[in-house]
Amino acid sequence: MRRALMLVAVPVAAWSLAACTIETNPEVVTVTVSADPTTPSVVPTTTAAPATTTPQAPQSPPAAIPPATGGSPTIEIGRSVPMPDVVCMNLQLAQDTIQAAGVFFSRSVDATGADRMQVIDRNWIVVSQQPAPGVEVGEGEAVLSVVRDTEPNTC
Repeated sequence: MRRALMLVAVPVAAWSLAACTIETNPEVVTVTVSADPTTPSVVPTTTAAPATTTPQAPQSPPAAIPPATGGSPTIEIGRSVPMPDVVCMNLQLAQDTIQAAGVFFSRSVDATGADRMQVIDRNWIVVSQQPAPGVEVGEGEAVLSVVRDTEPNTC
């Protein structure tokens, strides 16, 4: 069975690569993917790279993301928000709750100390959190201690 799979996979991979063309010149690299591998196409470019570059002052990120059509709330980048209470939630729901509050990066750790990775978030239960609910939290500051949903816990 494995041999048959390889016999199919290799020609398919070769066909996929045959549909790509690459054109290079000292100023621009253009890669075009064609739907038909027998007629590769290259889009000519006339854009030249600038001869010199002048250093520019670093720009700060925007203070807020404008609301999308449909009335989505404005989320400020780099601000602190009150940490929601996520203890006894599955890890995926806890992450979603923290993101809805305005913090997009949180961390999770194995509460048993075994340093296991949380691959499928919905299979883990949050047994403690840092900081406590209501405390201001920023990006990367939320740490969720978790155990497998099949393991004993206090929830």
